[in-house]
Amino acid sequence: MFTRVRRQFRRFFRQARTVNNEPVNRASLAVIILIDLFILFNVFSGLNDISRWPMAPYQAYPCHSPWAGYRAQTQGDRNYDILRNTMRFPDDPSFSWADDYRRGGEGHLGEVSPICLDYAATADGLNIPENRDILSRLDQTQQTIATLEQENQTIRSQYDSTLLEQIAGQPQDQSINQVEASQARATLDRNNAQLEELRSQQSALQTQLAQTSASQQFLTLLDNDSQFQQLDRQFQRSSFWYPTVQMLFQGLFLLPLIGLAWAVHRTAERRGYGLIALQSWHLLVIFCIPLVIKVFEVLQFGAIARWLSEVLFALLGGLLFLLNYLYIFLVPLVGYGIIKFFQKVVLNPRLQVAGRVQNQKCIRCAKKLRLGDTHCPHCGYHQDVECGHCHQPTYKYLPYCRHCGASQEMEA
Repeated sequence: MFTRVRRQFRRFFRQARTVNNEPVNRASLAVIILIDLFILFNVFSGLNDISRWPMAPYQAYPCHSPWAGYRAQTQGDRNYDILRNTMRFPDDPSFSWADDYRRGGEGHLGEVSPICLDYAATADGLNIPENRDILSRLDQTQQTIATLEQENQTIRSQYDSTLLEQIAGQPQDQSINQVEASQARATLDRNNAQLEELRSQQSALQTQLAQTSASQQFLTLLDNDSQFQQLDRQFQRSSFWYPTVQMLFQGLFLLPLIGLAWAVHRTAERRGYGLIALQSWHLLVIFCIPLVIKVFEVLQFGAIARWLSEVLFALLGGLLFLLNYLYIFLVPLVGYGIIKFFQKVVLNPRLQVAGRVQNQKCIRCAKKLRLGDTHCPHCGYHQDVECGHCHQPTYKYLPYCRHCGASQEMEA
C-alpha cells in the first residue's frame, strides 16, 4: 500500500514538471507557477463572488433584526425607541424603507420577504407631518436637556473649590471660578426644576408620538405574533441552509472548470500535445484544491454538520466535542470507501484492459506503447503473462489467451 502511494506521488510530480517525459527548464517552470498563482487567485475570487449571489438571510429578511430586537427589549420605552430608529425622515426626507429593502436584493438570486415589504410600507407610513412635528419638538427638548445637564456638571465640578474660597475669605475678583457658592447652589436648583419639567414634556411627547394613527398601525404590526413567528421560522430556515447553498454554488462554479481541464488534459495526452497536457494538468490540480476544501467545509459547517450538532446537543448536552470524534473516524472511512470504489469500478485495469490493448496502451498507466513493447517505457509495467495452456505470452487481465483462446485465471 505504501509503495503504491509513493508511486502515485512520483507520478503526480512527474506529470507536473515534464513535457513528453522530458523535464521542463526552470524558466518555463517559473512561468507556469506564476500562471498557476494568477489562476488560483481568480478561482478563489470567483468562488467568493458566486457565494454572495444567493441572497443572505439578512438580505431576504431585512426586517427580522429590528423586529426581533423590539420584541426582546425589556428596558426603556421600546415603542418610542423603535419609532425613533425607524423614522429617519428628519435627516433624509426622501428615504424609503421599501426602496432600501429592494435595493439590498438587487443583483442577487432570490427575493425579499413579502412580510418585510409590508413592514417597510408600514414604516414608510410614519412619514406624516404630525410625526415629523413631534420629532422636531422632541429633538429641541432633548437638546435643551443636554445643555442644562452640561451646565450642571460644570457647576458641580467648581462648587467645592468655590465653597473653600468663600470659607477662606478670598475676594471674588481673585477667584478662579465663574460663580460664587451661593449663586452656584441657586443655579443648580433652578436648572434641576427646569430639567424635571423638560423631562415631563419629553415623556408626554413620546407618548403622543406612539398614539398617532400611523404609529399605532406600525406598533400593531410589531405586536402581531403570527406574522413575526412566520418571519422568524423563514429566517431561521434560511440561516440554516445558507452556508450549504453557498457551498453548492461554489461547487457548481468549480465542476465545469474541472471537467474542462480534465477533457483538455486527456485529449492533449492522447494526441501528444506535451505542453498543453502539462498546463492542463496544473489547471486540474488548481481547480481540485478549492473543491477539496469546500467538501471539508460542507462536512464541517454545512447543514449536515449543523443537524448533527443539534442532535448531539439534544442528546448529550454540551458535549459537542464528540462531533469531532465522529468526523475523525467517519471521514477516513468515507475516503477509504471512495478510493476502493475508484479502484474497483472506475480505474480498475481489468475493466479497461480490452480498450487499452486495442489502442496499444499500457495496461496500468494507459500511456502509448510502441510496437512490440512488453514493458511500458513510462512506468515499466510488464504487459504479458504466460498462458497456462500454450505457454505463450499474452496480455494480463484478459480472460482468454490471445494465441490459443483458452481461458486463464484473472490476476490480482
